Amino acid sequence: MALQVYNTLTNKKEEVVPVTPGKITMYLCGPTVYDYFHIGNARPFIVYDIFRRYLKYRGYDVKFVMNVTDIDDKIITKAIKEAVPASEVAGKYTNAFFEDLEKLGVEPADEYPKATENINEIIALIERLIDKGLAYQIEGDVYYSVAKFSGYGKLSGKNIEELKSGARIEIDARKKNPLDFSLWKAAKPGEPAWDSPWGKGRPGWHIECSVMSMKYLGETIDIHAGGSDLVFPHHENEIAQSEGASGKPFVKYWMHNGFLNIEGEKMSKSLGNFFTARDIMKKYHASVIRMFFLQKHYKSPVSFSEDRILESQNALERIITAMQNIDIVLKDIDFEDNDDQKVVEQIAGLKSEFLKNMDDDFNTAGAMSNIFDLVKEANHILSKTSLLREDYITLKEIRAIIEEFDSFLGILSYKEEMHTSVSEDSLISILLDVREQLRKEKLWNLSDEIRDKLANLGVEIKDYPDKTIWMKKIKS
Repeated sequence: MALQVYNTLTNKKEEVVPVTPGKITMYLCGPTVYDYFHIGNARPFIVYDIFRRYLKYRGYDVKFVMNVTDIDDKIITKAIKEAVPASEVAGKYTNAFFEDLEKLGVEPADEYPKATENINEIIALIERLIDKGLAYQIEGDVYYSVAKFSGYGKLSGKNIEELKSGARIEIDARKKNPLDFSLWKAAKPGEPAWDSPWGKGRPGWHIECSVMSMKYLGETIDIHAGGSDLVFPHHENEIAQSEGASGKPFVKYWMHNGFLNIEGEKMSKSLGNFFTARDIMKKYHASVIRMFFLQKHYKSPVSFSEDRILESQNALERIITAMQNIDIVLKDIDFEDNDDQKVVEQIAGLKSEFLKNMDDDFNTAGAMSNIFDLVKEANHILSKTSLLREDYITLKEIRAIIEEFDSFLGILSYKEEMHTSVSEDSLISILLDVREQLRKEKLWNLSDEIRDKLANLGVEIKDYPDKTIWMKKIKS
């Protein structure tokens, strides 16, 4: 099946046909750097990292851009509160953002443009919109004239007249339409400002993403992603600005992930019901957080709780325990080139189901179910009292496929947390040597006692006809 994504613009799944064959341009709205990002903010960073990696796995040449909004009302408010320059606030939390992204296992974007580094380009686009009659300036402020863009509302499905009639009384009565939004804000005393044809000021939020996406990816890009809360007004306004200026379609496929909820409410800083990703990572490995998001479809809302994170950790431990046990069983096994083709084809069928789910609008929930089918098959084999040649081949194929998928899932690094230390490995090996000697001397009670006490510590002894091995107990 061809790769399909759900396009918010058309409200349906569509086959991905890139603007340029074999290449995909992808833009993700990044952070406004005024605080540490919360675990809800982490969802788009993680899920679109996985999708980007999957697209590369599928053979696409992907160019991925994520912006950093380093000038904004929230940054200025934080700077005033802390009595420091806005640039200091932005610098501190930009550094923290990159630190936390790295800890989450998110691969670096190809570009991380900052708003303050693109002021000239922002001014140039605003001038272009004014020249086209789509924007107007009043006393140093510049606004986009929503009524002049015929396609306004096509992403969110909102009707301009209904929005206008439902709008609150605007503080700025100078605007021609209460829905008109800021492209450039005149400087206020003490605020950061740049020179412009309309006087000193700073860019509005929406114009930044239009400029940076078009600068680095072109006037028409393949995928633009972000949280559902950005559909309106941010992404709607991006379309108006970008298409108004270029006259070309701005984005082919709009993708939006669902919210993270706490007790039924969207997690947000404004509601005060948030946990920073940084704090969560003090308690749980980044791979556990990735697993937490992988087990739900990216468009679905996710309920966050300690219990659910622990469930994800247990699920991840089942996968890694199986992988570790496979490694133990396969140690010193020689495989020939003429492996059992029937077994290889059987496992390839499970691999195909996984890829089918990923191609179906990145259905990671279904794909993870396929992973657990592989783990279940591995555990079934590992529970046998004796293994056939085909069992070893099956285990080998399962391990190879899960490792292959981890190139975009990014969860197996958790094995470092679970790995038994070298000293413990050595002690267990010594105990097994002692137990083997006891068995030779037919001291069954003592050998069974060693087996049982190791079992209490989570170490299972497997006596095969040709050898004895130990493995971690499989969690139910």
